[in-house]
Amino acid sequence: MQLPANLKTIISSVLILLGAYGLLFMFSLVIWTARDIRSRSRDVLVQILATLLVLVFNIPGLLLYFVLRPQETLTEAYEHALGQEALLQDIEERYICPSCKRKVDADFAVCPFCQHELRKHCQNCARLLNLNWDLCPYCGQQQVAEIQVQETPIQETPVQETPTQETPVQGAGEGPAEAL
Repeated sequence: MQLPANLKTIISSVLILLGAYGLLFMFSLVIWTARDIRSRSRDVLVQILATLLVLVFNIPGLLLYFVLRPQETLTEAYEHALGQEALLQDIEERYICPSCKRKVDADFAVCPFCQHELRKHCQNCARLLNLNWDLCPYCGQQQVAEIQVQETPIQETPVQETPTQETPVQGAGEGPAEAL
């Protein structure tokens, strides 16, 4: 049985297209692997070996790469480390005096080093509050701002004595006790 000439050219062109598609598919797998391993490892040797694994063994190499590749990308690992560090800082929250910059406890009302006021007491329940809170979060009491009254010095004006009576002049022989 003889195939028409048209059919042979159609089959050969379809096979050429399928071969080109297969080559492009394998090339894209290699490029994807190179990009993926670069986002998961900083080690250049590991990047080269993973790319060569997929280049040489194609689909089985890609399956082997999926088994061996790191689970987290570098970005995910960095975000995970930042999250852990933030949790540790929350656990070890440090309170520092804004005046002398020394470490103080969270429940101090006054810095023991420089006597700077760190917190104020609620006027209703006497719990410690931040200085900038106008409302106690524990009892709901509105806090009245404590007005500090500055003492103004009293100016003394010289008072002139107006003599109403004549003051006795002390004599030469009189002492202070005899004048009274």
